[in-house]
Amino acid sequence: MKKILVYALACLLFSMHAMAQIRVSGKVTNANDGSPIPNATIAIKGTSSGTIANEAGNYTVQVPNQNAILVISFTGFATKEVPVGAQTVINVALSEQVSTLNDIVVIGYGTVKKSDLTGAVATVKADKLMDMPVPNVSQALQGKVAGVDVNINSSAPGQPAKVRIRGIGSFNSNVDPIYVVDGVIGVDANQLNPNDIASVEVLKDASSTAIYGARGANGVIMITTKRGRPGPTEISYQGDVNVSTLARHMPTLNSEEFIKVYNTAFANDAKFGTLVPHLELNHINYPKLFDQNDKPLYNTNWEKETYKPAVSTSHQLNVQGGNEKTLYSFSLGYLDQNGLMIESWFRRYSSRLTIDTDIKKWLKMGGNINLVSSKQRLVSDGNGSLNVARMVTEEVPIVPVKYPDGTWAGNFDIAGLEGGPNPVHIANNRYTLNNNINALGDAYALFHIIPGLDFKSDFGYSLFSQKSNYYSAMNLPHLSQDQGGVGRINNTTSKYWQSENYFTYDKKFNANNALTALLGISFQQYKQEYVNVETQNFIDDFFQWNNLAGGTVKQTSESSDYSWSMNSYFARATYNLMDKYLFTGTGRVDGSSKFGKNNKYAFFPSIGAAWRISQENFMKNSKGINELKLRASYGVSGNQEIGQYQSIPQIRTTQVVLNNANNAGLIPGYLGNPDLKWERSLQFDAGVELLAIDNRINLNVDFYTRTTKDLLLRAPIPWGAGFQDAFVYKNIGSVRNTGLEVNLQTTNIKNRDFTWTTNFIFATNKNKILSLNSGAGNADIFPGPNFLGQTNILRVGEPIGSFYGMYRLGTYGSDEAAEAATHNLKTGDRKYLYYPGTNDPVYGIIGRAYPKWTGTFSTTFKYKQWDLTADIRFVQGINTAAAFKHSAEDRQTIANSLKTVLDAWTPDHQNTYISQVRSYKYAQDSHFDTWWVEDGSYIRGQNFTLGYNFSPDFLNRSKLNKFRIYFSVQNLFIITKYTGYDPEIDTFNSTYGSNSAFSQGIDFFPYPRPRVWNLGVNLGF
Repeated sequence: MKKILVYALACLLFSMHAMAQIRVSGKVTNANDGSPIPNATIAIKGTSSGTIANEAGNYTVQVPNQNAILVISFTGFATKEVPVGAQTVINVALSEQVSTLNDIVVIGYGTVKKSDLTGAVATVKADKLMDMPVPNVSQALQGKVAGVDVNINSSAPGQPAKVRIRGIGSFNSNVDPIYVVDGVIGVDANQLNPNDIASVEVLKDASSTAIYGARGANGVIMITTKRGRPGPTEISYQGDVNVSTLARHMPTLNSEEFIKVYNTAFANDAKFGTLVPHLELNHINYPKLFDQNDKPLYNTNWEKETYKPAVSTSHQLNVQGGNEKTLYSFSLGYLDQNGLMIESWFRRYSSRLTIDTDIKKWLKMGGNINLVSSKQRLVSDGNGSLNVARMVTEEVPIVPVKYPDGTWAGNFDIAGLEGGPNPVHIANNRYTLNNNINALGDAYALFHIIPGLDFKSDFGYSLFSQKSNYYSAMNLPHLSQDQGGVGRINNTTSKYWQSENYFTYDKKFNANNALTALLGISFQQYKQEYVNVETQNFIDDFFQWNNLAGGTVKQTSESSDYSWSMNSYFARATYNLMDKYLFTGTGRVDGSSKFGKNNKYAFFPSIGAAWRISQENFMKNSKGINELKLRASYGVSGNQEIGQYQSIPQIRTTQVVLNNANNAGLIPGYLGNPDLKWERSLQFDAGVELLAIDNRINLNVDFYTRTTKDLLLRAPIPWGAGFQDAFVYKNIGSVRNTGLEVNLQTTNIKNRDFTWTTNFIFATNKNKILSLNSGAGNADIFPGPNFLGQTNILRVGEPIGSFYGMYRLGTYGSDEAAEAATHNLKTGDRKYLYYPGTNDPVYGIIGRAYPKWTGTFSTTFKYKQWDLTADIRFVQGINTAAAFKHSAEDRQTIANSLKTVLDAWTPDHQNTYISQVRSYKYAQDSHFDTWWVEDGSYIRGQNFTLGYNFSPDFLNRSKLNKFRIYFSVQNLFIITKYTGYDPEIDTFNSTYGSNSAFSQGIDFFPYPRPRVWNLGVNLGF
């Protein structure tokens, strides 16, 4: 009897276990044509368990009981939830979608359905983000989001882009958006391998950014990286190989033309003054350059010698998987990017590991670590000095790269010529080697306290080290020859950590009322150290920066050490009434060490509301409209990015000579301002979101106005005050940005074999300075950069980025000799606008550095396994200042020139803007003027991609779940009136991360933007 009871009990337990573990299988297909959907995710709702469909769309999953609900999803399709019940076979057909308001969107400290958003948030998924080969996330964002201006100002390998969200709202503080990577705030996202990114969310309005308080005024870019997924381990590989070629040309004088202009210039000196003696360009004076018949031996095209086709490659390996408790991912990446400019390159090695595990039913823990090591060889400093890019234009064509005996040639071989060594010489012997190491990650613990109430504690960190090695060789005239070579090492290390702790309460009270509330506290600290050492007069170029002791002249060493910290309290509440009326309130209190003792803390609130009209009874039966939502928000966010210790007085060190010896001393450095506080951006946003005609039309429209007050401005103080800095930071002035953003996605044709979709984004921005220093009567401010005088102006009523200069009217003709003489000029000289009866030229606003509107049109055609995508970018109502004309048109006898000087004034050709050529001794002064400031509008063939996805039958036979090959080309064409290499440029401040609002659009010999031909492959195992 006992044995029978034991047996019966065992059978009962087994049957209970069998009831608790139900095996469900099925197939996931496309509801449109019945084709399988490989890699669809089948998750068990409320758990981390699930699986992935195979290449044929088939899946098998174990569910705990009949009450389980399967959540089936795949990118580009509407998510479907299916109760299991008594079913053991569940086939699911997913409907295609362009985009829906039910997509999950990442916001600060959480996620939300797009349908529940009250703010302006744009999402870019990984497949759209990385549709072309780029080295960093900032470049990848160009043309992807309305209202996000991305300027790729330098095409040097590894260089990031400049990102601006909804215009410029500051003068002297940083105007970059804040990056948040997996919750870690303010990190350098451009150090990441962009192939590790799963999605990017751009928070644009105050309802979205106020949760980041004092750091959200310039917008927030949320980056979510790839993590593990439930199901069998999946291995994927992506590889690219591409070739960069020069897309546009700036023709310079060839040897014959240069000699002609050179001789003409000296012949004209009799007109402009005493004839300047010069050595004629012939065999007698220059036997290494001319033959016996005085013909030049060389006709060097420096553009071809310096900008050569460059081959680059990238490789990415991803591993993702998991089970019902633990999810994991691992990735390895390698990028070998070579630049058009010889000897310039960028190498990056990256690895990433993530893990998320359910320790208990009430505890989930996880984290990630991202390690990136990179090395960059910069051969052009981009500031317009005697660098490689400048010498491509200014090196004369009658000299070779090297003479037959192997010695370098250059302008210095010809008497009276100016300029640096030839560009090939510089590229090989003057460079900076940036060695970067970045560690980024976080660890978290998520406690499920009671149903609906969670507590998350997250610790994030970022460790960064950059060692920059610079060397300029002993044989570079005008650069480092006089110093006997220059070697320099500077090292920057930074440490950042944050501790974020917050409760999240998510409760649905009944069918009509739901509340999500957030309450948290944050601690952040940043510390940076910097040291710089330099040596000159080396015994040999062999040592370079590897052994600075090889130089005998030690320069002054520099070092710095600073830190800042923040303490914050934040809260957010979202209320959903009947799934129709949505309300969000957000508040953050920030305390920062950067600001004055009288303003350590500030409060940044916002409110948002939305009305889902499509959920109203009078709209539910609408056949044309699937979703319709109106939303509006208003709030305040801040900007604290002005550097450290600006609120307190500072003492600086100096060196003085006492008793014939150097002695260290202390001097007053900076006045300080105890009342210093945050800039405040007050922003109103109104938007509409529409899905119509069976989700074929997806329209998002936003109108915004953002007023930034209490601008952090460098206010001048008298030099007599005795401070080294003749300024002090004050909260002065205000700026307003107003704009309209449109994002329209359409599915024009969709059937079994053919699909045609389009995406159009459009954005306008009007920037206006409302006030400056009222105490000075709103007087104009000239912020620089200076190039032969002022280039920019800040003036009330005008936009930030206004170019300031003279008005060139042409040149003085033969019948205008008397008028020219009144200004001490002659016929053939440049003619400017003057105030009547004076010698005072008229200065004014002559252009704008930021566009009136931008847009991108994208279209995709899919036919069976083939797809073709075209992206065309528009930037209109913008100017670019061709400042290179100063030395490329006005210095004919001391360097080479552009071919445009062949259009210079002559007695037979007087209708021109280029003055009569003459030796540089009698050159007319150059001025920043309307001839330089050109129309910078353009239409660019941004990206074209042709791809082929192998069929499921082939994948089954090959044991693959994905195999795609594609060919693409970037920057295929550009339509513009601009005469330089590219109108999208900033050579005075090509780095990102500092305020370059005033240098955008000033072109003084850039690193040209290439055309890139790319071949790639995606494999999934």
